[in-house]
Amino acid sequence: MVRSTIGPIATALSMLQWNISPSMAFSFAPNAGITNKLHQQNYLSSNSLDRKIRTKLFMAGGEGGEDEWVKALLEAGGSNQSPGQFEEDMKMKGLLGPNRGKGNPKLSANSRLIQWLETEGGVYLSEASSWGEAPHPMAISTETKDEITNESSGRGLLARRSINDGDELLKIPLNLCITRKSARDALGRDALPDGINEYLAIACQLIHEKYVLGEKSFYAPYMGVLPEVEEVNPTFTWKDEDLAFLEGSPVVAATRSLQMKLRREYDALLGGEDGLIAKLPDRFPKEHFTFENWEWAFTMLFSRAIRLRNLRVGERLAMVPYADLINHSAFSQAFIDARESGDWLFKNGEEEVILYADRGYRQMEQIYISYGQKSNAELLLLYGFALERNPYNSVDVTVSIAPRTAEVAAANEGVEVDPLAQEKIDFL
Repeated sequence: MVRSTIGPIATALSMLQWNISPSMAFSFAPNAGITNKLHQQNYLSSNSLDRKIRTKLFMAGGEGGEDEWVKALLEAGGSNQSPGQFEEDMKMKGLLGPNRGKGNPKLSANSRLIQWLETEGGVYLSEASSWGEAPHPMAISTETKDEITNESSGRGLLARRSINDGDELLKIPLNLCITRKSARDALGRDALPDGINEYLAIACQLIHEKYVLGEKSFYAPYMGVLPEVEEVNPTFTWKDEDLAFLEGSPVVAATRSLQMKLRREYDALLGGEDGLIAKLPDRFPKEHFTFENWEWAFTMLFSRAIRLRNLRVGERLAMVPYADLINHSAFSQAFIDARESGDWLFKNGEEEVILYADRGYRQMEQIYISYGQKSNAELLLLYGFALERNPYNSVDVTVSIAPRTAEVAAANEGVEVDPLAQEKIDFL
């Protein structure tokens, strides 16, 4: 819906992103005062906002005037870069991989994902503004660095411009996400009953989309950016000789327990005599529904799936394209969630995944969210990494005492009564 008061706001965005001259941009604005001021500047460059134009805009109108809205919008634009300049800067900084991204298959995979999101979901990811849409504030980087250790953290999202605390960072339609519902729709409700565990259902769909359908899959562009097991490398995929290096750590016991659980679940649902591979071989071909692919699916789930809490049906586990490219920081307070789509007045009945910035970001700074308050043992087990500075790190300590009560001492020669024995037992 176009409002009659959008003149100074829309035209400022137009000047920032469409590279037309100020006089042309503001000739469409209903505010004649701004139009006249900017007509006087028509001799200036049309490729960016010249410093003289900024000075005139910022001095005109006074505090609280319409020009102050223009000023705020110009500042929100982050910079007066021409379209494509941010990607060139990323190349120069090595954020698009070696050789400035030339021949990097991850770049084409990123572009394909963005095109799919825009075409199939109407997700606005352009660096330019449009009617009713501000420029998208983030860009995909194929190579990111940890802000503390400077180690590689793989793909991630960077701030394309300056971002303020509370800014909306992304909106992804729920119907583009992979959920238990989408899995049952894809593989049949007879195969995946209503009460099936969400992880099991989504794991089946991930295998179906990536290995069975391949390039024919609706989700093929999303599958193309999902990493291989070796790139994530959680401990539950490690070999015994590698796991031996962690001997003495509680991660070892947790890893072996998870490995056994994954094997049991695979055999019960897919690989056993009464499994889906035997019952429905056309939908669950054994050459694709292997245990190795099962491990890959759960590597994706444990490291990327998001628990959406504010849905009409309650909580739901989902694989959310694009949003799951954001890396973890233990110091972030940002969490991805869901809401009903539409503006504050008109809702369309659909739902979408949403993320807001929990702090300000500078241009080129990596965007972070929190995966939860997890210790390094949990992160290593499920995500394949540990943090040098982790305020939620913990060590499990097992404490036991000999209950030297009067009864125990009487039954065991040489055992002295501990007058605090009962209090210790009650405390534990």
